[in-house]
Amino acid sequence: MDTLTERQRTFDADQMAVASFILGLLGLLVFNLVLGPCAIVLATIALVRRTGRPVRAGLGIALGLADLAVLAASVAATPGTIWHVA
Repeated sequence: MDTLTERQRTFDADQMAVASFILGLLGLLVFNLVLGPCAIVLATIALVRRTGRPVRAGLGIALGLADLAVLAASVAATPGTIWHVA
């Protein structure tokens, strides 16, 4: 019984690592303010739960940080607001 729970927990952590990687990649293109922190949080939780994919979780953290860096660069590069209301 305990091994089934442990297997399920590892499987869930692996899925979180993959999801963080995908969210980090998507965040480079769109919604980096939302998807970057989500990727970082999911990857951190996956690492705490001892995922079998620690490299994928590490890439999720790196891509989440890159999302926030892209956001900071785009905000710094524009003279006014990014969003325009017509």
